[in-house]
Amino acid sequence: QVQLVESGGGLVQAGGSLRLSCAANGRTFSTYAMGWFRQAPGKEREFVARITWRSATTLYADSVKGRFTISRDTAKNTVYLQMNSLKSEDTAVYYCAADVEGHTLLRITTSYGYWGQGTQVTVSS
Repeated sequence: QVQLVESGGGLVQAGGSLRLSCAANGRTFSTYAMGWFRQAPGKEREFVARITWRSATTLYADSVKGRFTISRDTAKNTVYLQMNSLKSEDTAVYYCAADVEGHTLLRITTSYGYWGQGTQVTVSS
């Protein structure tokens, strides 16, 4: 079992920045990669970014590439999402997720077996 707790969401003006954190507890040694997804009202949950736990290899959605940075601190069992140049279309609930099996399809929700409760990010224009 892996428990994930997100924090850092809030209200920010367009062009601003936020940093999300996701603390992992439990069987964290079995985590292969961590990901961030987001879900806006009326839309499906979509992939944002992913980082492998050991090598810190990263992957981003095209919509956030160059603006968002995912990182991890293995000593703290925490993954971060630094979000810069935020746009109104970034408004969503952001979820942290853990892949403990090393799936090959990296951008789909079913590759992640554990999820946090989500944190709201609202970008005002």
